Amino acid sequence: MNTSDWISSKVSRLLPTKGLAKNIDVAPADVADFAIQKIAKSEVSAPARMAARPGVAPASKSVRQPTRSTRERLAATLRQQDEALSPRVLRRALAELQAVVDNHVSEVEGGRRASALAQWYARATLEQRRDVWLLMSEQFVADPQVVKRAQAQYATAVGTPDEAAAEVHYRRATVSPRRRLLQRFSAFPLGIRFLVDLRAEMLPFLKSDKRLQALDVEMEYMFSTWFDVGFLDLRRISWDSPASLIEKLIRYEAVHDIKSWNDVKNRLDSDRRCYGFFHPRLPDEPLIFVEVALLHEMAQGITPLLDESAAVEDLNKATTAIFYSISNTQTGLRGVSFGDSLIKRVVETLKAEFPRLKIFATLSPIPGFRAWLGKNAQAMIEQLDDKARAELGRAVGFEPVTATHLLSAAERALDLDGKSPVRHMLLQCAAQYLGHELVDGKPLDAVARFHLGNGARIERLNWGGDPSSKGLKQSYGMMVNYLYDLKRLNKYRAQLALGKIPVSGDIEDLRF
Repeated sequence: MNTSDWISSKVSRLLPTKGLAKNIDVAPADVADFAIQKIAKSEVSAPARMAARPGVAPASKSVRQPTRSTRERLAATLRQQDEALSPRVLRRALAELQAVVDNHVSEVEGGRRASALAQWYARATLEQRRDVWLLMSEQFVADPQVVKRAQAQYATAVGTPDEAAAEVHYRRATVSPRRRLLQRFSAFPLGIRFLVDLRAEMLPFLKSDKRLQALDVEMEYMFSTWFDVGFLDLRRISWDSPASLIEKLIRYEAVHDIKSWNDVKNRLDSDRRCYGFFHPRLPDEPLIFVEVALLHEMAQGITPLLDESAAVEDLNKATTAIFYSISNTQTGLRGVSFGDSLIKRVVETLKAEFPRLKIFATLSPIPGFRAWLGKNAQAMIEQLDDKARAELGRAVGFEPVTATHLLSAAERALDLDGKSPVRHMLLQCAAQYLGHELVDGKPLDAVARFHLGNGARIERLNWGGDPSSKGLKQSYGMMVNYLYDLKRLNKYRAQLALGKIPVSGDIEDLRF
C-alpha cells in the first residue's frame, strides 16, 4: 500500500463514509463533525435512555458526570455527557496518533500521517480538540518499567567506566513518546505552525485541567529547541516591507495600539527602526518585534514619539536609541524567551549603522503599579514620617490621611503640579514597586522582570509619560526608562540574582 492509500484509509476511519455524506446536507468541512456527533447519538448512556422514557424525570442539567481519565474512557463502551468523543472514536484517534510514531515508518512518512491528522483536527470542534490534547498528554508517557531498569543500571554503574554511557541510556529512557510525536508533527511543511496554534488554544485550559500540563511542558521544551535564537533571522521591517507584514505589526502591537496607516508609517519613518525575529518555518510571521526611536536625548514620554506631525529627528545628532515597544506575537510560544537576544542583536545592528549612538534605553509602561498600590497604599502611608504624612493629609484634605484619600487624589494625577505631596508620594510608591518588590526572587512587575532579567537597570521615572486612558489605568500615567549599560549588563544580572534590583541614584533617592 502506498502512502496516499495509507493516509486515505486511516483518516477515513475518523471521517464519515461516502454513503453517510450523501444522505445529509453537510458541507465537506463539516463532515467530520457530523460523523462524530452521529456516533455520539448512537451511544447514549443508560441514565439518558432512562430519562427519555415516559414518567422518568430527566436528570438536572447542573449535575455533571465525574471526569474520567482517557485510560478509563478508552476502556469504556459508552460516553459520559461531558465527553466530546465517544470511546469508539477516541480509540480510533489514539490508534492514528500511535501510527504517527510507529518505529517502522520513516520520519517523512510519519510527517505525512501527522499532516493527515492535522487536517481532521482543523475541522474538529474545540471540545473534540481537547480530547486530542488529553490523548497526547496522558497516553504518550515513558514506560515506567524501562525507566526503572535504566535507573538501576545507572546506579550500579556510578563510579565505574560505564557511568557515562549508563547516564545517557537513563536519560533516553525517560524521554516520552510524546516528544517523538511532536517531532513527527513538525516534519510536514505547516507542522510547526500547527503545533504553535494548538498550544495557544490549549493554554487557557491548563489551570482547570492539570492533565494537560505534561503536553504543555513537553511543547515548551521542544519549542525552546526549535526556536533557539541561533535558528532565527533578524530582519528590519520598514515602510517598503510587504503590506501583509506591516498588517501583522498593526495586529500584534501590544504596548501602544496602532490607530491608522499614518500611525504605522510614522513608526517606520527614517528616524525609526523596527526589527523582528523570524523563523525559517514561519518566514512571513515575526515572532517578536521591537520599535526603536533614534533621538538626541532619553525620551520622557510616549506622546512625542507617536506624534505623526512631529519633525523627523536629525540622525547626525542622534545619540540615543529608545526601545519604546516590544511585542511577542505568538501566544503558543509562551515561555520561550527571545527578548534578551533580540535587544542584543538590535543594539549591535544599530551601533554598526549609527556609530554615534551611546545610550540604549527603553521607555516602558508600568502595567502592574496601579493594582499593586490599590492593595498596598496604607502600608506605604505608614512608612512616611510624621511631617510627610501631615503634608500629604493637608494636600488631600483629610487628616489623618488614609489609603482611600490617597487613591482618590491619585485619580487626578495629571492635574498635580511638580510640588504636590500627592505626586511625590506616587513617585515614591512607584520607586518602591519597581525597585524593591520581589516575588520568588524576581521583580514583581512583568515589564521590569523582562528588562532587569536582561541586565538593564531602572534609570528614571517619568511623570505623565503616558497620559492615555491605558497609561492612567496602568500607572496613573507614569512611565519608566530602563537603561542598557552595555558594560554592566552582567554586573546587574548578578546583582539581581542576589535579590537586589539595580537602580539609578535618582530612583534610590525616592526611597521611603
